[in-house]
Amino acid sequence: MGTPTSGGGRRRHRRKLRIGLPVAAAAVAAAVAGALLTSSAQAAEAPPVPKLSVPSAKELQKRLDIALAGDDVPGRTSKEPLASSSRATVDPKIIGGTTTTITKAPWMAQLWYGDDRGTPTNTADDIGFFCGGAVVSPTKIVTAAHCVKGYDWLNHGTIITGTSQLPVAGDLHGGSRTGVLRQWNHPSYSASTIDNDIAVLTLGTPLTVKPLPMIPAGNTGSYAPGTNATVFGWGRTSSATQDISDDLKTATLPIQSDATCAGYYPDDFVKSHMVCAGNPASGSDAGTTATCNGDSGGPLVVGGRLVGVVSWGVTDCVKSGAYSVFSKVTTYVGAVYPRVDDTNLSFDHMADLFVRNAATQTAYELDSKGTSLAARDSWGTWSGYNLILQADLDRDGFQDLILRRSSDGDVFWEHFVPASESWASQLIGDNWKSRLSIVAPGDVTGDFLPDLVSVDSAGTLWINPGRGNGSIGASVKAGTGWNNYNVVRGHGDFNGDGRADLIARNKTSGAVYLFRGRGVSGTSAFAPGLKVATWSNTTYNAFATVGDVNGDGKADLLARTPAGTLYLYRGNGSTGSVIFSAGISLGTSFKQYDLLG
Repeated sequence: MGTPTSGGGRRRHRRKLRIGLPVAAAAVAAAVAGALLTSSAQAAEAPPVPKLSVPSAKELQKRLDIALAGDDVPGRTSKEPLASSSRATVDPKIIGGTTTTITKAPWMAQLWYGDDRGTPTNTADDIGFFCGGAVVSPTKIVTAAHCVKGYDWLNHGTIITGTSQLPVAGDLHGGSRTGVLRQWNHPSYSASTIDNDIAVLTLGTPLTVKPLPMIPAGNTGSYAPGTNATVFGWGRTSSATQDISDDLKTATLPIQSDATCAGYYPDDFVKSHMVCAGNPASGSDAGTTATCNGDSGGPLVVGGRLVGVVSWGVTDCVKSGAYSVFSKVTTYVGAVYPRVDDTNLSFDHMADLFVRNAATQTAYELDSKGTSLAARDSWGTWSGYNLILQADLDRDGFQDLILRRSSDGDVFWEHFVPASESWASQLIGDNWKSRLSIVAPGDVTGDFLPDLVSVDSAGTLWINPGRGNGSIGASVKAGTGWNNYNVVRGHGDFNGDGRADLIARNKTSGAVYLFRGRGVSGTSAFAPGLKVATWSNTTYNAFATVGDVNGDGKADLLARTPAGTLYLYRGNGSTGSVIFSAGISLGTSFKQYDLLG
């Protein structure tokens, strides 16, 4: 036990290499591709190389040059208004701050947007601007919606991390750059009120910098008036000039009460959606420590966690009595978390399904089209396993597989390694043959690292906390009596509070329960079960939870009838007992599959 064999009898289905690489890596990639497709028996057993397109270093530099030359305002430009606001919407700066280093804020990101509008010889219509952001996982950056909404970051964005200095003439000062794979902004973001001003950029290449965890949902202590918070950013350091800072700046701002903020901004401040911080501005640079509606998208930090996103402020930045305003992260973590945990096989916003044919042992990828599934794509023969789960234990943006070997119950983490463009196996569970259920629900313990949950033969529920690198920690007991359930599933947040949940079905009554995650470890990890349906084994005999299938930011459930019809039950984020919308048929041919991811 404990040694991964040749993939448990898998045979790789040969498929064209589908990853796009920077020009400098093309020769290496070609050599690797040849080895994967033609050489050793070990290579012939690897899963397909993930489909992903990454912009070249030359293209990223082109975008950066446009952004550096630009002076546009995120959310609106002088060339083509994209939004309007009664507030001053950018000019990122920290007034009264001090210079700091990237070692103090390794998760800081520079967001550069450069679009030549399809007219490379005419710079008059270019759009170029800068925003800040915080890395919250290897491929995810939280920023402001006004930096994202209405822009095409996939084709025009460049992200720089790992440096405290802004780039100069192509010199990144030790930092690294990458492109954006997809973007999301809060669906209720308002450009006129700058409400719900939060967004997430997903990168096409995982970062190695240390992420900044978000504040948990429901946390109020970090927003207590008088609590010292820290803001970080680049940009102008005086209201009197347009000069920006070449170096990262920081400032300490005391959190203000909702009453104080609403008193100064009676028509603009939205309680529970916003938080303001800082002492009242003095009316001039001297005596003022504040953001100026900006370092737009940059982080406000308390206790090592992201509590706010720089959103807006007064027009002149230092108007007497004014405060800086931030989006309140604890309110939005339920909406943001699904975007942090939205890895899927086809790299879009919708979770896909991995299945295996019982007769042939052939595995297939079925990509989601929202409320239907695309034609299946073969992954070749996958025999020797009795469990296959989709997950992303290292949060690198490439979906992993968790496999249990039938012969001895050993559980392996099968993961893609971008540097070598190959797959690797790592033992994470020794002799889990008797485990009744193994689930990859996401972050159960509240540290924003994906965990594993399992039920042993005695009915004990165990949590194995993830370490963020694919490995898991020692088992922690989380409950008993779970052998009363013949189905235990989970992947994501079913009730919209930003915490991973479990779904379980009683084997006698068919009652289906939601066990709401509390974001802690141990026996308090899940709230008591809330009945959400009654589905006996004659109604549905297989379930799968792969995440957000229809791309609306809410976890969904897949259920199969004994006759083989697969239904999609879309999560609606309800805090009550009706957590799924009516089922939608995804097809009638699913009886042939013995494993659903």
